[in-house]
Amino acid sequence: MTLFVRVADLGSFAAAANQLGVARSVVTRQIAALEEHLGVKLIVRTTRKLTLTSAGVDYLDKCRTILDLVESAEADVMEARLTPRGNLRIALPLSFGLKRIAPVLPRFLQSYPEIALSLDFNDRQQNLIDEGIDMSIRISPRLDPGIVARKLGETRLIAVASPGYLQQYGHPRHPDELVTHLALGYTAKASNRPLEFWVEGKPYSVYVPFRMQANNGDALVEAAHQGMGITVQPDFIVAGYIERGTLVPLLEDYARPPLGIYAVLPSSRYLPQRMRVWIEFLAAELGQGATKE
Repeated sequence: MTLFVRVADLGSFAAAANQLGVARSVVTRQIAALEEHLGVKLIVRTTRKLTLTSAGVDYLDKCRTILDLVESAEADVMEARLTPRGNLRIALPLSFGLKRIAPVLPRFLQSYPEIALSLDFNDRQQNLIDEGIDMSIRISPRLDPGIVARKLGETRLIAVASPGYLQQYGHPRHPDELVTHLALGYTAKASNRPLEFWVEGKPYSVYVPFRMQANNGDALVEAAHQGMGITVQPDFIVAGYIERGTLVPLLEDYARPPLGIYAVLPSSRYLPQRMRVWIEFLAAELGQGATKE
């Protein structure tokens, strides 16, 4: 099984033989014996290339899963007696990273002194493999199929405005009434996006011309605090303002369902111990077990 995966990865019997330090004929005989044992052809060989059959593709996928489980089981036994160590490069949304993750980092580093963190505070979605990132945190209502992630917690979006703004422009009672108000919108692109709510159990979008738009929630909340308009932002940004009474929550009966906070990983393969303890730490801090999506 391991040899078959090696041949498939390298795309050549000769390359697999060279890597393993054995004769090419040894590799050929073992793959032939595997095919005879299974009763199916796994590989089509020509003078120029090696191609997996459909059965070979299916078998390769299952082999990887089995070998990953074996690797994980062996590593768990060995790592149980070892101290987590090594480097982790983590990508974080800017406001969330500063408000929710940065304050708890000293506690993590004190608990795991041999782990070194490299933090990239950035709101754009990054290609983890291409950019050499071990994990990113993504806040979203859902993730695309195929993304490997573990849910860490949830956050709510809250519409807010300052008392002074509401005194001047009135208190909206339904999302439709926002068309007469000034809006402050989050956007990662140079175009308006709707403010989104939940009406009668369904998503409900309200297109309001933005008086101001920015790709950072803190900037928009500060503008709302200064009386410039209404904005819809995550609870980790607005909570302190609401507690102090400098921002007022609006349209709470129409709030959207919570957004998930996810640890997004480059692949589903075995996670090193340093990554596992980091994810477990975040899940405990953010209030949810690290369940795999």
